[in-house]
Amino acid sequence: MIKSHAKKLEVQRRRRRRVKSRINRYTGKPRLVVTRSAKHITGQVVDDLAGQTLVSASSIEKALTDEVQAGSSKTDVAKRIGRVLGHRAAEKKIKEVVFDRSGHLYHGRIRAFADGAREGGLNF
Repeated sequence: MIKSHAKKLEVQRRRRRRVKSRINRYTGKPRLVVTRSAKHITGQVVDDLAGQTLVSASSIEKALTDEVQAGSSKTDVAKRIGRVLGHRAAEKKIKEVVFDRSGHLYHGRIRAFADGAREGGLNF
């Protein structure tokens, strides 16, 4: 059975609301938000109380071109970006976060990003 695009967006919207309701219980911890597109992946550690981004890493950054090689798969790139984000957060003494997968399933690139962030020093 093939779902229409509108149905997929509605399912993702419901999943995002469900995840967000669980995240709101942990107001003392910063939130690790992961966003992905067809080509790129981005992660941010956000302090919702102050309303600012503390740390970010993205596959679009020119500074990470050595870290993200052209021949790598998107899953490998996601893991590397997660590791870079974890190291940057550790430099700012951020260890505990709440993982916000933005309505995406914990699978594939999202899971690789989370694994890389854990390797970089983040706990969630």
